[in-house]
Amino acid sequence: MLSKPLWGVIVAAGRGERTGALRPKQYHPLAGRLVLDWAVDAMLQTPQLQGLMLVLAEDDETWQNSPLVNEARIHTTIGGMERSDSVIAGLRALQRSGAGDEDRVLIHDAARPAVDVADIQRLIEAVGDDPQGGLLAVPVRDTLKRAGEDARAASTVDRRALWQAMTPQLFPLGTLLDALTASSDIAPTDESQAMERAGWQPRLVEGSPQNIKYTYPEDLAWLESIILNRKEARE
Repeated sequence: MLSKPLWGVIVAAGRGERTGALRPKQYHPLAGRLVLDWAVDAMLQTPQLQGLMLVLAEDDETWQNSPLVNEARIHTTIGGMERSDSVIAGLRALQRSGAGDEDRVLIHDAARPAVDVADIQRLIEAVGDDPQGGLLAVPVRDTLKRAGEDARAASTVDRRALWQAMTPQLFPLGTLLDALTASSDIAPTDESQAMERAGWQPRLVEGSPQNIKYTYPEDLAWLESIILNRKEARE
């Protein structure tokens, strides 16, 4: 059970270069809204959330046009060069807003607009006050190959203990900030990596495989199908 105050951070300072578009991918249209709006809305539906820190690029001029811009629980700050730099900026901004080191924080990617609100709640309930934190993830389903030279399969990796990490990820604010700061030499690709490097073992909470990250142009049609099908099922 979670007894600590809960905050959120959404990382939205990236450029999304792998989509090949001029506009950052968090501002691409998706099912009648922007990608970022879907991610923000899912987090705001978390009833325990005290506030949400949105980490933006320094030259961001698009967020001000979002229909969610005047939502009282949303605050903004400027991110950094690497994803981990942006998370650190978001955590420090939360501290300036009154969040304490023992408070819990959900870190989510703006590029995961199809996260299910029920999965976020499942994560919160499964991790609770666990100081080691946890993250949404799914067991790896496909056979994995380790590549050798010339893109040839060198070996097959045992997937039985492998999970694919997702967001949100849930950790104590102060512990996570210390772990990320100590891992600045490697630029961790997610918060769990920094926590693991600091000696913690975050809990893996199984989420939906539909919580995909918008990375390539073809992902957009898949995401739209997921969101629209989910909307129809709830109506």
